[in-house]
Amino acid sequence: TKITDNVADVVLAITDKPWIILLLVNIFLLIVGCFMETIASITILVPVLLPLMEKIGVDPVHFGLVMVLNLMIGLLTPPVGMVLYILARVANISFERTTRACAPFLIPLIATLIIVTYWPGLVLFLPNLFYK
Repeated sequence: TKITDNVADVVLAITDKPWIILLLVNIFLLIVGCFMETIASITILVPVLLPLMEKIGVDPVHFGLVMVLNLMIGLLTPPVGMVLYILARVANISFERTTRACAPFLIPLIATLIIVTYWPGLVLFLPNLFYK
């Protein structure tokens, strides 16, 4: 549609390097994941971002995993971090204490996100093995 083409054109006008586009999309999805429900984010953003990813040569399965991982990390990231509020409520501790307790886990999650984003062969090994 027109919106997806416009989004792709705007992003490709900024840069045509796939690694920079993936970085920008990761940052965008992390921010979206902080404020929006995962299902709503996927429903709204996949039709907009998937054509862009296909234009730069990113496999749809790879993009799906990158998107879900970004949104999951966003759920654990303040200021909203919906999962943090649930954890604080269930554990009967303050939101701040929950945030401090979960913060160290963000480092390996971000490292995993970087590996998954920039090493698609790792993600696509099993799907390619079984379905191609």
